[in-house]
Amino acid sequence: MKNRNTISFASDNSAPVCPELMEALARVNSGATFGYGNDDHTRQMEERFKDLFQCDLRAFPVATGTAANVLALSVLTPPYGSVYCHRQAHIEMDECGAPEFYTNGAKLVLLDGEDGKIAPTDLVAALSASGAGVVHHVQPAALSLTQVTECGTLYTPDEIASLTDIARSHGLSVHMDGARFANAAAAMGVSPADLTWRSGVDVLSFGATKNGAMAVEAVVFFNPEEQAARIKDFEFRRKRGAHLFSKMRYLSAQLDRHLEGDLWLRLAGNANAMAARLKDGLSSCPDVALLYPVEANILFARLPEATIDRLETEGFLFYVMGARQNGQVRLVTSWNTTADEVDAFLSIVRQTGA
Repeated sequence: MKNRNTISFASDNSAPVCPELMEALARVNSGATFGYGNDDHTRQMEERFKDLFQCDLRAFPVATGTAANVLALSVLTPPYGSVYCHRQAHIEMDECGAPEFYTNGAKLVLLDGEDGKIAPTDLVAALSASGAGVVHHVQPAALSLTQVTECGTLYTPDEIASLTDIARSHGLSVHMDGARFANAAAAMGVSPADLTWRSGVDVLSFGATKNGAMAVEAVVFFNPEEQAARIKDFEFRRKRGAHLFSKMRYLSAQLDRHLEGDLWLRLAGNANAMAARLKDGLSSCPDVALLYPVEANILFARLPEATIDRLETEGFLFYVMGARQNGQVRLVTSWNTTADEVDAFLSIVRQTGA
């Protein structure tokens, strides 16, 4: 049972480990096996990824989303390169300079675009003015897309393909920050392949921690023959970056069970459904404004300050973004969010409304 006084809409990181993954950890917690990924659990996990994405690939477990993103980017750009991303991207706003550190100094080039999505015209303009080939400028190397975006919106396969086509025409590789990739796939009902390699993505940071796992993500390289040199480089960088776990089976077992029987989609589907319920309720409140389209499991809303105060007093957890008097909050639903919790939140909003 969850404590009524600590209902969290702060982040899907706040949710516990789902029972299926805890059971998977218990199942592998016996006997001896080889370490550092040389075990049957890790091999089985990678086969599960191949089945999911309908292609050959390499999948490498790491413990955090930051590690997945920055280690992936480290093999896509030289130290004098640049990574193009949205101004609100997680690699820009929330990773404490780790991309620059792990790439040995590559520069993030920030792009605009409504609702957290890069606009193709802005990408073209930035690349046209990049100074490619000029020794005085950082050299364009990679494009990074965030799926789900930091505004809670989604890139469709066509939108991804449009951006990756531009990137390809300028010699860039493409990385996808998929910390909430499951929520995107569940929301759009399209295949993981269509959201990634078929749309031009080279490397995916596949998130599981925000979707019921204890602490595991995967760096997935598509087209492994073409990316053999990068993959070899990545293996050394993962070790140097302290994410080659000796007891890798515990990371791999989580990912393997996560993908088995579409558990990952079911968990994300609940988070999305609860966000939709929250959106519908907030939309009916005249003193509440939704700030972005609600397409997955993240909502941004403007609430009266008195409502924020009451919600916090009642024990709801969420983030207030910026100055409190502006009333902007971020609400994130999780794999275990219930309809009763959403309705309790909405009841307080309605009670304190104008």
